[in-house]
Amino acid sequence: MIRVLLVDDQVLVRAGFRALLDAEPDITVVAEAGDGAQAVRLTRQTVPDVVLMDIRMPGVDGLAATRQITADPELSEVRIVVLTTFELDEYVGEALRAGAAGFLVKNTQPAELIQGVRVVAAGDGLLSPSVTRRVIEQFAAGTATPVAPRRLAELTEREREVVALVGTGLSNDEIAARLVVSPATAKTHVSRAMVKLGARDRAQLVVFAYEAGLVRPGWLP
Repeated sequence: MIRVLLVDDQVLVRAGFRALLDAEPDITVVAEAGDGAQAVRLTRQTVPDVVLMDIRMPGVDGLAATRQITADPELSEVRIVVLTTFELDEYVGEALRAGAAGFLVKNTQPAELIQGVRVVAAGDGLLSPSVTRRVIEQFAAGTATPVAPRRLAELTEREREVVALVGTGLSNDEIAARLVVSPATAKTHVSRAMVKLGARDRAQLVVFAYEAGLVRPGWLP
């Protein structure tokens, strides 16, 4: 059972998400929060698998709450999906650096929301093409802080190649087909790269790929 915490300052939005998610046999909403401070408190109390986090809230916003949750070692298995009204939200890159596993816009289709929760709960990153483009645009415009070159030295040549492919949005199976290796081997390379770079999930590998210059804007499929 995938346990979800809903965070949004609008009661009706939370009610809609709860009705949608609780109708699924493998998903249950364990708690709701109306602001970032409450979200952090309830995350520590319930330790959900996935937090659906509104990014724009009065007081402690979703970005600050995400930082607090991901900084807590006892919550290392909690995955955060940031909900935003705007696909081109200026907080996209910053929230991914803070540890968010991905983004969803609030007007996404119900089936996409449900699938997104399942994908993130399984440990994968969730980045829609429009959001990924926004991340790329930030790096292309020079608004993101470049990663230290020494971090690249921690990766093998094959791991760099794999991180670059993750950065273009490819799955493990697609990476395996591209490199002519088994899916298990591709998964191993991704896992090792995550460990070396201290990445929580694939979404943070995407950020690293752009920061390190392993992927350029024109490479997005």
